[in-house]
Amino acid sequence: KGLEALMKATYSAIFDYVVKRINASITVKKKGSRSETGGGRRSKGGNSGSAFIGVLDIFGFESFKVNSFEQLCINYCNEALQQQFNLFVLKNEQDEYEQEGIKWSFISFPDNQDALDLIWKKGYGILNILDDQCRAPGTTDKTFANDLYQKLSGKPRFEATFRQVGARQFGVFHYAGLVEYETDGFVEKNRDELPKEASDLLLSSSI
Repeated sequence: KGLEALMKATYSAIFDYVVKRINASITVKKKGSRSETGGGRRSKGGNSGSAFIGVLDIFGFESFKVNSFEQLCINYCNEALQQQFNLFVLKNEQDEYEQEGIKWSFISFPDNQDALDLIWKKGYGILNILDDQCRAPGTTDKTFANDLYQKLSGKPRFEATFRQVGARQFGVFHYAGLVEYETDGFVEKNRDELPKEASDLLLSSSI
């Protein structure tokens, strides 16, 4: 597990470094103008001092015959991307149309904040419950599943039927639809804390 954690940490650090270098290389600094951070829009007058590359893949929801920890992480990311798309492409554009007095047919879209909260909100989110389970001694996938059923039953985006409880499964009503997850392996897959010795090794590197 320590080796796997080291591999993940190394990959994450390299990925962040590459993104940082790309952002630095495409930023154009101009005297007397305030540099914008990535992710914003260019000003209409073309006076922005920053360039950016935007890549948005929002159609990557996964729903297989057997869905586990990996699918939940992927689907959580896509929930966040879907919200970003809704906010910046639909809501902000329509707000701009209203400000400019442009006539158009309003496009309604559902809000998926409750799905994001179900997965990650501090205090009761699925991944937060999982983290708590991994920190406690003697926990298993069964104790994790029981904790989910106890804390999340009644949440509108959460499903736990008698069949699912018997099989230690649960369902999440994502933006793209219902996905059913198997809790087997969740606890072990989430135990990827980087050992202090490994972090010291990385910090001592001159690369």
